[in-house]
Amino acid sequence: MRPTSLQRAKAVLRIEADAIRRLIPRLDRSFDQTVSLIVACKGRVVVTGMGKAGIIGQKLSSTLASTGTPSLWIHPAEAVHGDVGRVTKDDVIIALSNSGETPELTQLLPIIKQIGTRLVALTGNVHSHLAQHSDVALDVSVTREACSLNLAPTASTTAMLAMGDALAVVVAERRGFKERDFALFHPGGQLGKRLLLRVRDLMRTGAENPVVPRTAFVKEALLAITKARAGCASVVDSRGRLMGIFTDGDLRRHLEATPNLMEARVQDVMTKTPKTIQADRLAAEALRLLRENRIDELVVVDARRRPVGLLDVQDLLKAGF
Repeated sequence: MRPTSLQRAKAVLRIEADAIRRLIPRLDRSFDQTVSLIVACKGRVVVTGMGKAGIIGQKLSSTLASTGTPSLWIHPAEAVHGDVGRVTKDDVIIALSNSGETPELTQLLPIIKQIGTRLVALTGNVHSHLAQHSDVALDVSVTREACSLNLAPTASTTAMLAMGDALAVVVAERRGFKERDFALFHPGGQLGKRLLLRVRDLMRTGAENPVVPRTAFVKEALLAITKARAGCASVVDSRGRLMGIFTDGDLRRHLEATPNLMEARVQDVMTKTPKTIQADRLAAEALRLLRENRIDELVVVDARRRPVGLLDVQDLLKAGF
């Protein structure tokens, strides 16, 4: 009886999981040598491979680049038609080939030797032409492919992918690659926003930052807030130092309690202990303050406690926080 789709899928995953598990006891001095070559590389790690192995190579190159190791991927067929000119003696080449006999790669070997570039092979055949002409060969062989015909690259590419990840992670750790470094290379991601964006990058300034003197009437403060399309106005003393803020909440609280509210002085109805932050602080810290205090605005102040900006929770939301 033919296996069901689920049974077959589970078998595929077992074969691929086994392919990765079998890599573990093979990790030896060759792996350490490869890590040392990459860490000591003064140029870039150039990754190449044909077909499915080449696609895995592209992923390896991308992972290296995003974790602190300059890298590029070149197509081996294009390399023999001029792209090998991108390679220098200061680079390290990582070539991926399950058979180790891929014609497009073997054609490159004499050129690589002539340039003087160090060569690492990720191959399923450590006795192959590619392995024998490499400085280091990492064994990523598998007992069989997950494909029922034992032909389509499946388990073999999974093994290459896992070995490439192991290399990239260990190299990053050897380089002392930190979270902030990762964020620098991923400015469009959430981590980048959390670690790179400062309050000054998001705060409202100029006409969008309403500031009124303490002697202003409430109606004047409301007009300033309306013009700035803000949720509050900073209230300052005669030296321009922050005394408090007047918010929509203050307006609602005093509507019934204060007769002729529009003619009242803003200093009499303002919030006198506003939460503040400085412009060089991380935007993520500002978000934490807003959440912890359940407020919508933070006044951005300088060292003299003068309001230089306004940060609204909506500004953080628009930035992707």
